[in-house]
This record gives sequence, structure tokens and C-alpha cells, in this order.
Amino acid sequence: MFIGAELFIYQIPFEHPKPTKAKIEEKKVVNDVYYESLHFSNERLPADDAKVKKQMKRILATYHYNNLQTRILHDKAKKWFPIIKPILESYNIPEDFKYMPLVESGLLSGTSPKGASGHWQFMPQTARDFGLRVNGTVDERHEMKKSTVAACKYLKFLYSEFNSWALAAAAYNGGEGRIKRQITRENHDNYFKMNLNRETATYVYRLIAIKEVIENPDLHGYKDKKKTLISQRTF
Repeated sequence: MFIGAELFIYQIPFEHPKPTKAKIEEKKVVNDVYYESLHFSNERLPADDAKVKKQMKRILATYHYNNLQTRILHDKAKKWFPIIKPILESYNIPEDFKYMPLVESGLLSGTSPKGASGHWQFMPQTARDFGLRVNGTVDERHEMKKSTVAACKYLKFLYSEFNSWALAAAAYNGGEGRIKRQITRENHDNYFKMNLNRETATYVYRLIAIKEVIENPDLHGYKDKKKTLISQRTF
């Protein structure tokens, strides 16, 4: 097959194919203006920092359809967002946090090796601290409405501790104690500049990436998915 391909190349003059609309759309992703437009809960991604931009580009690539090969995220967004969004609004939690369950449990289910479980991946004691019943017979971490209420209470607490939604999200993932210690150690509280463990260091990037995949599916290879299905107006 390879030899045949070589002979074919020599038999006809090579012409660069005209870029399709889809290819043109995908090229927008590498545009500086695109990266500078990204934000989480109105906290702008500092894309002028080369390391930040490189990290964001890498994470976005992992959620591209060519790599993920699934539309489960879109299907779960359509199912979950009408439940999550009103609860977030009632607790004055930024709408971008509706993407958190997609990062936490969008592609997986069950309990993590550390014991976190449910749509919002609560640890048992944290779930109890914020109003959920978790015992041998009942586990409310798996009830979307109740677990979302608990997540809102926890996020409000974390925001009161850090005064930053990006840090609140990081603390949700890595624990408030760890984030506080790192802030003290580094003497600054810019999430994007902090030296954190790999999972927490990429957490907000993953939230932004999921947001982009859901809101701009055509840019990330989900060409068969109509935007109207996942448009903000739908919810």
C-alpha cells in the first residue's frame, strides 16, 4: 500500500486541498485571541503566560473528540444541567460550576480508590459535613439534587476562605488545608502560578476545557453535535 501511494504521488502533480469550514474553525483554537478569551467564573485565564497557555492547549487537546472519542459529556450535560443550574443560581454560585460534575464523574461512575463518590465526588465525611446522609444503607451522594445542594454549600464555604472561585475549585479538588499551606509557602494566591500536585494543578484547566467542549463543540471535533442541544438557551 505504501509503495502504491508513492507511485501515485509521482504520477500526478500535488495540490494542497482547500481547507474545509471545519478545519478553519479548528484553527481558531490555536489563535492567541481565543486563549485570551477563556475564563472560569469571570476569572480570566492568564494566557499571556506561555506556560499557562501551553497547559491550556494540552488539556484542551485531551478533550478533543479525536482523543476522547465520546459524546457522553454532551449527553450528560443535556440531562444534568437543567437540574444543576437552578440550584447553583439559588446559592449564588457561578454558572461555570455546572461543569464540575462532568469533570468529577462525567465519564466514570462509582467510588474512587480514595472513597469519593457520587456526581460531585464527595468524600464521606465532607458529604456529612454539608448535609448529606452517608451510612451503610443510605448514600445521598448519588442523588443529584441533594448532592448539588451540598456542593453549593461547600463551594460557598471555600469561596469565603479564598475569595477566588478558581481557588475554591482547586480546594474542592485538593482540600482547603493543602491550598492554604501552598499559599503561605509561595506567598501569593494566584492559582495559575502555584506549584500544586498534578491533579489539582490541572483541575481548573479541565473545567475550562469541558466548558469549551460543551459550548463550542465544533471547535473541538464534535461536528455532528448541534450546538442547539447544548446551548445556554436550552437550559
